[in-house]
Amino acid sequence: MQAAASNPLAPALAALCGRDLLSSADLSAEQTRALLQLAADLKAGRSQIDLAGKTLGLIFTKASTRTRVSFSVAMARLGGQTLDLNPQLTQVGRGEPVADTARVLSRYVDALAIRTFAQEELAEYAHWASIPVINALTDLEHPCQALADYLTLQEAFGELKGLTLSYVGDGNNVAHSLLLCGALLGVNVRIGCPVGFEPNGEVLGRAQALAAASGGAVEVLHEPVAAVRGAHALYTDVWASMGQEEEKAERERAFAGWCLNEELIAEAAPRAIVLHCLPAYRGLEISAGAIEGPSSRIFDQAENRLHAQQALLAALLGGV
Repeated sequence: MQAAASNPLAPALAALCGRDLLSSADLSAEQTRALLQLAADLKAGRSQIDLAGKTLGLIFTKASTRTRVSFSVAMARLGGQTLDLNPQLTQVGRGEPVADTARVLSRYVDALAIRTFAQEELAEYAHWASIPVINALTDLEHPCQALADYLTLQEAFGELKGLTLSYVGDGNNVAHSLLLCGALLGVNVRIGCPVGFEPNGEVLGRAQALAAASGGAVEVLHEPVAAVRGAHALYTDVWASMGQEEEKAERERAFAGWCLNEELIAEAAPRAIVLHCLPAYRGLEISAGAIEGPSSRIFDQAENRLHAQQALLAALLGGV
């Protein structure tokens, strides 16, 4: 049974059929809201979608727990299947050109979720593939995570427009997608970070343009209390992302005083929620009390990866 008949945002979802998702900015505001609503409907059992006969291929050159498992379970719940195309066990790991791999896999599977380092490699897959290509994380963006994050915020507060989300930490791929997705939705997004760890300038500029159109605001602040004051959601991520392990000690020194802890939570709005995309390092970017405390929605957020990706797969693969 398809969800389209009961979803007033079905035209926005139908327009995504066959499309790639390389960046949060590949979606319109209407499409983003439609995906969040479909994810909520799937989570609540209000919609059922059948992708029987569809196959998702996973190409992950970076380690993954939540992304790998949530995509696999999402496809299974939709009636499809997943193939783990481990680069170490395929010709990808031996240097087969992306152009050849993408064209061959397009003959076998119905979509590809790719987790890699360079956004340029992802874009090359999308150029050569004739099937949807999904960004399952690159060094530049993590759009699937952002969908789950704003689904979690929507569950907590209802209407997203006008809320303030404060991200404290490195201006990394997660921060980039939070900026772009939030700007589309009219959320006020603040990035709090030490000097020298700001988001990519091009991404920041694009987010500011989107925010101007949606009525939201985008700010970068360099003092933690100012960054979180009055916010509805406080968010952090690891200070050293995958591929930056050699910088870990240096980054820990640079981020001293930026731990998301009970003192910072006290500066936020009274009903503020705490988010982290995981894995988390207690005592570094976030305190144990913040993770386990009453404001935490971190494990709801992790669960919502599954529901957001079900909605995304349903839309890209023509299930709605």
